[in-house]
Amino acid sequence: MIKSNPREQHRTNRTGWLRASVLGANDGILSTASLVVGVAAAHASHSSVLVAGIAGLVAGGMSMAAGEYVSVSSQADIERADLKLESKELKDDAENEHKELASIYEKRGLDPLLAKKVALQLMAHDALGAHAQDELGISTNFKPRPVQAALASAATFSAGGAMPLFIILVAPQMILVPIVFGATIVFLAGLGTLAAFIGGAPMFRAALRVTLWGALAMGLTAGVGALFGGKL
Repeated sequence: MIKSNPREQHRTNRTGWLRASVLGANDGILSTASLVVGVAAAHASHSSVLVAGIAGLVAGGMSMAAGEYVSVSSQADIERADLKLESKELKDDAENEHKELASIYEKRGLDPLLAKKVALQLMAHDALGAHAQDELGISTNFKPRPVQAALASAATFSAGGAMPLFIILVAPQMILVPIVFGATIVFLAGLGTLAAFIGGAPMFRAALRVTLWGALAMGLTAGVGALFGGKL
């Protein structure tokens, strides 16, 4: 029995949930903060800014949940259709499907004879699973879960969006924009650093990347609020 090397700590298995969590939290922080900064720059009252932030948090969370649910559901539908078609092809023409699978292994570097033996043994064990994995690129161990994805996206978005809302509650009206702006940059930098640390990527570059885009987004919305706030 081959034992895994405990010193080998690969992080590719974290990319799925890490991407979803970071994306949700980042969107929650940035979209809520940008909305708040834009409204505050238009010289709205403190209560109006707070209401806008709460409305943006609720709307954004529901949008993330709905978008993720539809996206993952579509992926699941496509995978089910492909698996159904592949199952039919295996029943109708198993010999040709064996050749197709063997050809895939040849392209990966196996000699023709070994490729045929590997394809034969894998198909004898789980024909549909072998073709799903190596021909279609579908992992039977990681099935799309639309409800789980929707709830996770909504939760991470809400957690991120709650940060700038807390700043609104404690920041004075006169300096609300710079405080929210600065705090959001700190939040984004921390999130980028944490994500990079978990994923084993360079932390400074990740933090710099997310803060630059965050500053640009808030700067643009603040400019829109200041430009049109006094004219509406």
